[in-house]
Amino acid sequence: MPSPQTPERPKSESVHAEQLKAVRIAINEVDEQMVGLISRRERLVRRAGSLKDDDESVRAPARVEQVIANVRSFAEKLDVDPTVVERTYRSMIDAFIEFELKVRREP
Repeated sequence: MPSPQTPERPKSESVHAEQLKAVRIAINEVDEQMVGLISRRERLVRRAGSLKDDDESVRAPARVEQVIANVRSFAEKLDVDPTVVERTYRSMIDAFIEFELKVRREP
């Protein structure tokens, strides 16, 4: 018999809670993999930054649009929402541009 402080949840709520827990664990695993890939991307950006002559070549708006077109195409091939992918990449690219500019200014 359930206590008055802990009412018994209907079975479907319990099943949904367990499924949600499993989905969150899977999301955490994907996030860990993504951070590993971001780490690799950071190393490449650091290297690219050392090869560029000025801040404008870091900002490279034409290259940004090329990357966006590429990832939108990849998303469409994988049946992933290309708008979500584009927005994610634009944020990531903005952060990496700031990072690369900072790296270029380091002695």
